Amino acid sequence: MNLPFKDKKFLFLLLSVGIVIILEILSLLGIHLPMPYAPFVFVLFIIIIGHEVILKGLQAIIKLNFSSINLLMTIAVIAALYLGEYPEAAVVIVLYVLGERLEDIGLENSKSALDDLIQSVPKTAFVKKVNKEVAIDEIEIGSVIQIKRGNIIPLDGKITFGESMIDESAITGEPIAKEKQVGDTVFAGTLNNTGFIEIKTTKLANDTTFAKIIQLTFEAGAAKSETQKFIQRFSKLYTPIIIGLAIIIFVIPVFVIGLDFNHWLKQAVTLLVIACPCALVISTPVAIYAAIGNASSKGALIKGGKYIEALAEIKAIALDKTRTITYGTPVVSDVFPLIGTSREELLSCAAGAELFSEHPLAQAIITATRAEGFEPHTAKDFKSIIGKGATAKCEVCQVDTVLVGKLEFIREYHEISEEVEAIEAQLATEGKTSVLVSFGKGVAGIIGLTDKIKPDSSSAIQQLYEQNIAVIMLTGDSEKAAHYVARQVGITKVFGSLLPEEKAEEIKALIQQYDKVAMVGDGINDAPALALSTVGIAMGAAGSDTAIETANIALMNDQLSLIPFLIRLSKKTIKQIKINTIGAVATKLVFILLAIFGYSNLVLAIAADVGVTLIVVLVSLNLMRFENTKA
Repeated sequence: MNLPFKDKKFLFLLLSVGIVIILEILSLLGIHLPMPYAPFVFVLFIIIIGHEVILKGLQAIIKLNFSSINLLMTIAVIAALYLGEYPEAAVVIVLYVLGERLEDIGLENSKSALDDLIQSVPKTAFVKKVNKEVAIDEIEIGSVIQIKRGNIIPLDGKITFGESMIDESAITGEPIAKEKQVGDTVFAGTLNNTGFIEIKTTKLANDTTFAKIIQLTFEAGAAKSETQKFIQRFSKLYTPIIIGLAIIIFVIPVFVIGLDFNHWLKQAVTLLVIACPCALVISTPVAIYAAIGNASSKGALIKGGKYIEALAEIKAIALDKTRTITYGTPVVSDVFPLIGTSREELLSCAAGAELFSEHPLAQAIITATRAEGFEPHTAKDFKSIIGKGATAKCEVCQVDTVLVGKLEFIREYHEISEEVEAIEAQLATEGKTSVLVSFGKGVAGIIGLTDKIKPDSSSAIQQLYEQNIAVIMLTGDSEKAAHYVARQVGITKVFGSLLPEEKAEEIKALIQQYDKVAMVGDGINDAPALALSTVGIAMGAAGSDTAIETANIALMNDQLSLIPFLIRLSKKTIKQIKINTIGAVATKLVFILLAIFGYSNLVLAIAADVGVTLIVVLVSLNLMRFENTKA
């Protein structure tokens, strides 16, 4: 917790608290300030420290606003002064103001990470065309800006010159810098670690990914949890009830039973002081802000406290396959050279024929070929046949026609052997895509490709099961591909070949079965399902406006393991809120009962109220340090 010890007003408040408490202790020991200086000294403290509270309290009296907490304090101070309890009157106002300041500190600390991010973004950028610094809100899309080593990138864009290691932790929460070069996308708010780069801007200052994160995080504060809304409604009813109870405690003993006027007035004042719901009101927002701040630091943007609550109640999670469990990018998994063809010849010739293709499978074959140390053969007369494959002439192998494509495409030119059929069938059962290669004399080989599973997918899903959460896969990919990936990561309930609207229907069915269901997808074709779920979670949302805007929670990186962590964090947060609330209510009930029976002590009541407020703030802020472990 970062207390503002450089804040002179806060230091003066602490000094005043110390002086007033010392004077109160001396008073209890029978050592009093000489008259007539005592009233003057304590009233001076009340005016200097608590003038805002007194003014607001008087305004509440004029407006008959009996739900005002300041009204409670004002009545308590006036009554204490009437009784001649000057030290107590000063203690009431000084400790109340301290409690209010502690609440502010709690919220400021829980928002501090966001504030630091906002301050870190440059207000200007060096525009190459005009050769000078320009305010970022005046820079148009398509402008080329220069960023030196060690500087924060001010706007989203693509690198047009240079290369560097970019620290994207402000966006994705990833601590390891990424290598970026010409053509790669960079985001505002990220750090240029190692080299000089130039980027062409792709978004205006108000539209950057970073700007959206800031906007939505601030809006998250307005999206209050149900607990927070209830406590605020309760506080508005609670204050007038307490005022009424204080009047009863004073009137009945004094005017009905005929007991001591001053004693029961003091009990009524004590009730007003201890009843102030400071700790109760602060119990939820500090915990919520701390949890949201923790999640943001790890790359998860939560759009409000109500989604923290909802996550804690999730009974089932539906996961998309592509770009959620898998990377969504095909990679070569198997190579089967046939009829005497070498591995190098098969890959190099296929890569050469695919060199001019933009198809993801073609690019995967080229990448795999180079990764094995082979160079794609030069080819000419490339022709793409949509939905089937491609043809070309290889200049290295001197083959007139190289055919690369699906089984049915190759079958149009050659007979397919049982061995080829068997390999293709085996790859299909594993959810893999087969690319057949022919050099004009039968099938020279088969290349198997798969959508690579993310390394943390299996452990993340296992953690969800350990939390007694059902996991279901909903994917538009084929049943075979879906079941193959599901087996690898431990999912038993799978729905494949689903259109976006069919995913939405499955979500409705899951909500009927489990009540509280989260949906995890890429935020584009999964938008209907995300919107219908209890909590919609978008994966890899960095740079995707649709994902950030559609989902309730946007994961700015591709870490599926963040989801079980967020659920643990949510449960911990709700548990902490309950403990805070129970502690605050229990403390108040004890002193309210003491006041009713005439045994309450004003100073002890104040100390208990401020103490509970301080404990609630400190313990809630500890959620900012909650770590991504299974514990």
